[in-house]
Amino acid sequence: MTDQAPQFIDEGVRPSRTASSETHAPRSTERALTFWQTMDKPMLVIVGILIAIGLIMVYSTTFDWSFAVSGNATTKVLEQARNIGIGLGLAFITLLVDHRRFRRLALLILIGMVGTLIAVLLFGDDVFNARRSLIGGRFQPGELAELTMIIYMAAWLSSKNARIRSLTYGLLPFAVLIGLVCGLVILQPDISTAVIIFVVCGTMFFLAGADLVQLGTVTGIAALAGVLLVLSGNLLYAQNRVGPFLASLTDITRADYHVFQAYVAFSNGGLFGVGLGLSQQKFNNALPAPHTDSIFAIVGEEFGIVGATVVVLLFVLFVARGLTIARRAGDPFGALLAAGLTIWIISKALLNIAVMLGLVPPTGIALPFISFGGSSMVTVLIGTALILSVQRANILREHAVDRRGTRATPDRSRGNGRTRLPGASHR
Repeated sequence: MTDQAPQFIDEGVRPSRTASSETHAPRSTERALTFWQTMDKPMLVIVGILIAIGLIMVYSTTFDWSFAVSGNATTKVLEQARNIGIGLGLAFITLLVDHRRFRRLALLILIGMVGTLIAVLLFGDDVFNARRSLIGGRFQPGELAELTMIIYMAAWLSSKNARIRSLTYGLLPFAVLIGLVCGLVILQPDISTAVIIFVVCGTMFFLAGADLVQLGTVTGIAALAGVLLVLSGNLLYAQNRVGPFLASLTDITRADYHVFQAYVAFSNGGLFGVGLGLSQQKFNNALPAPHTDSIFAIVGEEFGIVGATVVVLLFVLFVARGLTIARRAGDPFGALLAAGLTIWIISKALLNIAVMLGLVPPTGIALPFISFGGSSMVTVLIGTALILSVQRANILREHAVDRRGTRATPDRSRGNGRTRLPGASHR
């Protein structure tokens, strides 16, 4: 026969034209998912709460200072709102682009990022003998380097497959690239950003299937090089931070001034805090940078251990949701991208909190979504948008599978409920 095989092969006769029309009738009523329906609501809620807490705390830590400088208590919080607005605008644009397009652009993005790292060394603003920013401190290439490296590493690692365990195809190119980027960052100097890049990219390398012996060797060499660099005296600011930290392990009164004042803030706060806006450590520069690096200590003072714990739990929920999205990704690039971005944001949060608790030497890392900042807020929001973009692809893919499933008739002759769609995967 020249006619095509019937769609419903378990029916005794070919469906009539009317029956066929009825079979396909649901297609006319099917609706594509709206943009809102493809959004990951739990992630949006978590990030929204963190941003709201950040705005409240930025106002609490800057109203006195803003009024003294400009006569307006809301100057700094309005600047932060502007930063958030810019970040949300760029995040929305990012969400409109399929995350897989960034895989093709990864090399160009990397080249542009390396260019900015070189530019900041040549033309950057010199503040306290460090060149870390451009455009009057508004743009910090180090923040961009963290985000860019995650995008590029996700693209590069997802293309290697089993070759990632090879010395020549995996470890050596990885070591050269990380060494180049971290080297440029250390020259600013900015050790904390270099550490973040190494830790996040190293974790992504592990998740991609790297040889553990090779990865352990590189980690050991990098750690040794870092220790020798600090002890060499070429980075006096790092040495000045490590010394008091080691001394504080046996005597808390010998801790770095910044960290000791954070201890005082937590002590003042107790279990439930002194109340919003009533912190004393933020006044008269008792606690340095209360709106940026030290904002978590002010949370602890004004809302106590309970408030600080809520912030920590929000970050725990963030990482749990981010890794769930990565696990559900339908492509290796998306999985590595979502995992890398999640690890990046939580690493910055943990490092900031650990400094305030005196668990590591001071680093200068901002608390994501909460600390005042331009480059840090914008890059973190773009990173979050990329995670949401991966989830959008997950939802659209699963919706497409469900739609195909509803158009097929169950194989009633077998009673197993599987569709008759050619090549369909059974979930």
